[in-house]
Amino acid sequence: MSADEPPLGARAPGKGYAGAPPPAWGSAPRAAGERGGKSLHSSAETIWQQVMALGLPSLASFSVEILPEIDSTNTELMRRARAGRTEPTLLVAEQQTAGRGRMGRAWQSSPGDSLTFSFGINLSPASWEGLSLAVGTSVAQSLSPASEEQIQLKWPNDLWWQGRKLAGILIETASLPAPAGAQERFAVVGIGINIRQRPFDANLTTQPAWLQEISPASSPKTALERLFAPLLGDLLEFERAGFAAFSGRFAARDGLKGRDVALSDGLQGKAQGVDHTGALLVHTSLGFQRVASQEVSVRPQTP
Repeated sequence: MSADEPPLGARAPGKGYAGAPPPAWGSAPRAAGERGGKSLHSSAETIWQQVMALGLPSLASFSVEILPEIDSTNTELMRRARAGRTEPTLLVAEQQTAGRGRMGRAWQSSPGDSLTFSFGINLSPASWEGLSLAVGTSVAQSLSPASEEQIQLKWPNDLWWQGRKLAGILIETASLPAPAGAQERFAVVGIGINIRQRPFDANLTTQPAWLQEISPASSPKTALERLFAPLLGDLLEFERAGFAAFSGRFAARDGLKGRDVALSDGLQGKAQGVDHTGALLVHTSLGFQRVASQEVSVRPQTP
């Protein structure tokens, strides 16, 4: 650690990042050289400077926190929101002990094996529909911008590589004190990405993929630095223009279009892309069905 870097567990004056949680959070600070903490800690400085360079008043209080361990980054930011703390925050954990995915599914992470983080920001789009697709599109483009075999998007919130799950997205929102009719909410965008090889698990319906298959030199640090600035820009673009700004980009990576799928309500059919709101369109024996993400889950059928 260089002389001008703050020790883990300290917050740098005026720079708004931290390397470990306060003792009240129940996680003991770990020295920067242990497991990859140093590399992620240095990412905090890089990302903070990138965001401050934008000069946006809404991001003036932006902070980055790198934690050695926490139950769930999404859960923590939602806890803070309920306590009235809704400043823009990037919260990164080397290890999550109770990470969550869509529909309450568990997402386990270990230091160096994955990148797990949540970003909390106040947004006021005209419509929230399609946000998870916009986030997935942004992350996929950052991680494989010019690959001959692209990272694909499995509606509504997974990233796939060669038919296996590379990453997952969980978005939650909390209401803010605002005038009646205002759309602004505190959005927590949680992302988990497999970095290193993960073992086969017979209990999983979709086996894992990992980023080092695509880019062998990848690490949590390089992945975070590659994707966060574009993600922030895309979230602000979604706030301005909604899913319409991402529909073409999503369609180019749609991993379900043209595939036979099974819906958790028992219907089966062929996926036909998404509509202007990001809802999945499925051609079934009953005709076209419009599927919203909160209603059913979708499983592609093997040929």
